[in-house]
Amino acid sequence: MDFSLNLGALDEGKLVKIDENKLYDVTVIGSGPAAVSAAIYAARKGLNVAMVGVKIGGQVLDTNEIENIIGTVSTTGAKFAETLEKHLKEHEIAFKEGHLVKEIKEDGKDKILVTDDGKTYKTKTVIVATGAKPRSLNIPGEAEYVGKGVHYCSTCDGPFYKGLNVAVIGGGNSGVEAALDLSGIAKSVTLIEFMPELKADKVLQEKLAEQSNIKTILNSATVKVNGNEFVESIVYKSRENDEEKTLNVEGMFVEIGLSPRSEVVKDLVETNKIGEIVINPENNSTSVSGIFAAGDVTSIRQKQIIIAMGEGAKAALGAFEYLITKY
Repeated sequence: MDFSLNLGALDEGKLVKIDENKLYDVTVIGSGPAAVSAAIYAARKGLNVAMVGVKIGGQVLDTNEIENIIGTVSTTGAKFAETLEKHLKEHEIAFKEGHLVKEIKEDGKDKILVTDDGKTYKTKTVIVATGAKPRSLNIPGEAEYVGKGVHYCSTCDGPFYKGLNVAVIGGGNSGVEAALDLSGIAKSVTLIEFMPELKADKVLQEKLAEQSNIKTILNSATVKVNGNEFVESIVYKSRENDEEKTLNVEGMFVEIGLSPRSEVVKDLVETNKIGEIVINPENNSTSVSGIFAAGDVTSIRQKQIIIAMGEGAKAALGAFEYLITKY
């Protein structure tokens, strides 16, 4: 089959404007590590590639220190997002920034994407790499005090709590990382974990134990947020004896995992019970021909930057193979 070949890097080093009148070979939905990886790999295969996303970097922009990307000893979320953008600009990839895809329609073998501004774009294949969003506790007072003491990003909002008392809910990697971040800002940090033991990596737990201003409470459920104009305290309950206690804090950071941003395809492709897109691990294809998915929005078990990037590459290669053999 014929592909409209990618002509290489633009002289001005800029992403091109997406074209409503063009039929793209691949359109990537999302702009995080998985999406950028997919777009670059597809472009390197000589495909015409488009992207639709809010901002290059995605969830990475909410991350402070990153130390688990092989070949990069240490970086920050903001700096890593800059490198993603720089690499993306080495290829002639059309990018619609600051927008979301709200609907995907099938048009024979092709797909029509409808964005939140009412525009439509036609593509032969789609790679969904929309990532995930923080899960909420769904307890009384939580929604009421969002932005008024309840937060989901310690990197974004932690600096507001300099010298104050805060709580972190969740003992996985994200929760322990948040507690460590906040320990250098807040007066005290109380980490509350639902399970009888922390789930974070050993190296993170070792760092946690070294911090004198972090207290850990295990086997307890956070059940209520109290306040007036802003958060003043939270209530947690022991899962062992149901005893409730009140903890006076000015801020609470919820770090209990992520929910997939799969709304755009929830009625189109197969998803599992928690809404993750079910993929074929060999080529990242979904239950709908021509639609692929990659990264945290999918059913892959591990949610890591480096894994998301590999999955993005796999999805692009899967789309390329589909275009050659089935389109």
